[in-house]
Amino acid sequence: MGKGNIFRFILPYFSNNEMSILNRSIRPVFPFSAIVGQEELKLSLLLNAINSKIGGVLIRGAKGTGKSTAVRALVDLLPEIDVVKDCPFRCNPHDFTEICEMCRSKIENGEDLLVERRKMKLIDLPLGATEDRVVGTLDIEKAIREGVKALEPGILVEANQNVLYVDEINLLPDHIADVILDSAASGWNIVEREGISVQHPSRFILVGTMNPEEGELRPQLLDRMALHVEVSSIFDRDQRIEIMERNIEFEKNPIDFRTRFQTEQVETIGRILKAKKILPSIKVPHYLLDTIARMCINLRVDGHRPDIVIVKSSETFAAYNARVEVAPQDVLTCSYLVLSHRTRSIGMEEPATMKQIEESFITALNEAKR
Repeated sequence: MGKGNIFRFILPYFSNNEMSILNRSIRPVFPFSAIVGQEELKLSLLLNAINSKIGGVLIRGAKGTGKSTAVRALVDLLPEIDVVKDCPFRCNPHDFTEICEMCRSKIENGEDLLVERRKMKLIDLPLGATEDRVVGTLDIEKAIREGVKALEPGILVEANQNVLYVDEINLLPDHIADVILDSAASGWNIVEREGISVQHPSRFILVGTMNPEEGELRPQLLDRMALHVEVSSIFDRDQRIEIMERNIEFEKNPIDFRTRFQTEQVETIGRILKAKKILPSIKVPHYLLDTIARMCINLRVDGHRPDIVIVKSSETFAAYNARVEVAPQDVLTCSYLVLSHRTRSIGMEEPATMKQIEESFITALNEAKR
């Protein structure tokens, strides 16, 4: 397929802003399509870009393995979204279960919510951020009079309907990590001071990176990360040469380098947008739900969250591949991402290896089919 054909195929899924984003970046980032190898890492990010309800991803690996590069490269691929115009919390106008007090009041008073399009952004959590900076601060006297308007927005406001990137997530103070993970799970940020409680929607894609040499995440926090990818150094000689060449070329002339990969970038954005459209209609055959349940039971995985995340990510993977029904290979591919960091037997066993996951999946699939 030629470049012109690709653009004609993608065009129906694009707004003008999305078509031009690759050429107008203020600070050029390394193109996602130019990243060599690291297929699992790229897949985990793409799945979350399509379906924010998956719940984010933890990227674990030694320094210099391209973790931050891949996360920042995701910015180009993020689509535009609808937000309530002039709402300080960027409320989603299409989901009335996730709107702030002010937007709800407008609806109850018979007012229409004005809508505007904005591109999703990558929100960095600064190192050393305080709890007030993360959740926001509250003027008690003003809160009594004006409710949610008294909240001085924090990072969790900026993160709503965006991507929240936490580098070195394993070094976060426990109380801040708990607040972020609670918001990621519930979609709400609750600020409580002196008996006054104010809440606002905070539905975001959580992406955390860490170097295991600097310490591990607590098991309770590890379980809250939906997907997990272990990134390692590449030892294929040709790929390492290609990594060197591409990085040097990008440093010398980032604009020309980005232009070279524009076709691939546009094609990937088109697949994301098309997948988002067909995602609600994806079907999961009952025998695959049975397979997932049997596999998680056989592996003695703790809790029910892994089963649910496997289903969500499998649906998303099928949509990304333009299919309307989940296939067994979709489930196996996503099971590696979902189960590779999960505690087992109430924390008494290490996470399952890829071999154990595959063997358990095959056994469970055969049993479910019978």
